[in-house]
Amino acid sequence: MARMSPLFRRTAAAAPRDAAEPRDPQERLVTLVRKPGCHLCDDARAVVETVCGELGVPWEEKDITRDQRLHDAYWEQIPVVLVDGEQHTFWRVDAERLRRALVR
Repeated sequence: MARMSPLFRRTAAAAPRDAAEPRDPQERLVTLVRKPGCHLCDDARAVVETVCGELGVPWEEKDITRDQRLHDAYWEQIPVVLVDGEQHTFWRVDAERLRRALVR
């Protein structure tokens, strides 16, 4: 294995954490924004529950009929999945895409 220059090591060690660096999935939070009686929401819940369960990621559900701010923001898109408060997807949740988002 080639030795790294001391200058490279110092620079790399001092560099701030890049947002693209992998994060511990348990530090993430997935939020499923849904409403009662929505079959797409039920499908999304199953995917979120499975992926988050496999990775140990905490997740929560929010009901747009009980939160006016969420209703105003997402009523045409539900179900909506947020990762760390940022919109990840809506309508249909792709398990592999969610998994990739949570481990990067």
